[in-house]
Amino acid sequence: MNLILLGAPGAGKGTQAEMICKEFDIPTVSTGNILREAVKKGTELGLKAKSCMDSGNLVPDEVVIELLKQRISEDDCKNGFILDGFPRTVPQAEALDKMGVRIDKVIEIYVPDEKIMGRLSGRRVCEDCGASYHTEYKKPDVCGICNLCGGKLVQRKDDDPKIVKDRLTVFHEQTEPLKDYYSSKGKLVVVEGQEEVKDTTALTFKAVRGNL
Repeated sequence: MNLILLGAPGAGKGTQAEMICKEFDIPTVSTGNILREAVKKGTELGLKAKSCMDSGNLVPDEVVIELLKQRISEDDCKNGFILDGFPRTVPQAEALDKMGVRIDKVIEIYVPDEKIMGRLSGRRVCEDCGASYHTEYKKPDVCGICNLCGGKLVQRKDDDPKIVKDRLTVFHEQTEPLKDYYSSKGKLVVVEGQEEVKDTTALTFKAVRGNL
């Protein structure tokens, strides 16, 4: 089963990708990791990518897709894979199709913007051990102090409400059109994000199996 997971920042897409990997024994294929590995190895495609990155330009979609095709031809992808970070736009999805990368199903983890704003803007992390808390849903025993190590709890820069709002705007403008693209092909399945991660995971597994 070759999958793409869609979801706005903070919708829990990364967590669901991890759960799918474990349950169905398929890897997450990250374009960022592929690019870094190709550059490190100094392959022909890696050198092309490095030239673009060094000059501050985006790596062409054709290069990224060729690297993806090489990666998904490896043995650990024989039962399928999850694409992470690609495609982000409809032109990238079209390029993926033209270059022969088969996608069986696209699963969107849907959470309304107002809930995402609440989830992320209220999140606090320990600057020492990285433990995560929330000002409403998972409060520490002592305000601002980590239960585990006594470290200071801070708000990550990308959880600032203004930054969260900007990230959501970019998602809606650039990535959300992918829903219509894949829906028109009969490949889109929408999973409603639940309050409990385990409940979202149960729905995600049903979607992967075609029972949702």
